[in-house]
Amino acid sequence: MRLILLGAPGAGKGTQAVVISEKYSVPHISTGDMFRSNIKNGTELGKKAKEYIDKGLLVPDELTVDIVKDRIAQPDCKGGFILDGFPRTIYQAEKLDEILKDLAIELDYALNIHVPDEEIIKRMSGRRVCSKCGMSYHILYNQPKEKDLCDSCNSELIQREDDKEETVIQRLSTYHKQTEPLIEYYEKKGKLLLVHGQDSVDDTKKEVLNALSGAKL
Repeated sequence: MRLILLGAPGAGKGTQAVVISEKYSVPHISTGDMFRSNIKNGTELGKKAKEYIDKGLLVPDELTVDIVKDRIAQPDCKGGFILDGFPRTIYQAEKLDEILKDLAIELDYALNIHVPDEEIIKRMSGRRVCSKCGMSYHILYNQPKEKDLCDSCNSELIQREDDKEETVIQRLSTYHKQTEPLIEYYEKKGKLLLVHGQDSVDDTKKEVLNALSGAKL
């Protein structure tokens, strides 16, 4: 299986990617992991990426594309892969088409996990993490025993900058402008699968696996 995961930030792509990876025995490839791996291993691509990351800049498309091409050409991707976080733009999708053509590989599907904006804002802005041990909570779905204190180490719970409502709204705005057009892009190619992200992670898992089991792989 060769699959792209689509969906807004907070839709649960990473969680479901792990589920699919285990079910179909294919590697879960995220851009963040690829950058970290290349930097850790001191590759030429990693050194170039590090220059941008250290300055707080986005890694340019061309470099991201090179890192993706290098990764999916690895032996463990022979039987398939799940791409999470790439492509993010139509340009990147067109470059991925070129990569797959060069490698004589065909994409099976792009699976979009749809979650309404208001639900994502509620999910992400409600997250709290322990300032000491990093344990995660939610003010609605996974509350600590004592308000604002970690169950494990009794330290203060904080809200990360990424999870503040204004930041989440900005991230969603960027997603709608840059990444959401990929839904139509893959629909036109006859490659799109759509599932609705549920309140429960397990319910979303069932939706995802049902969609994949009903698809022609």
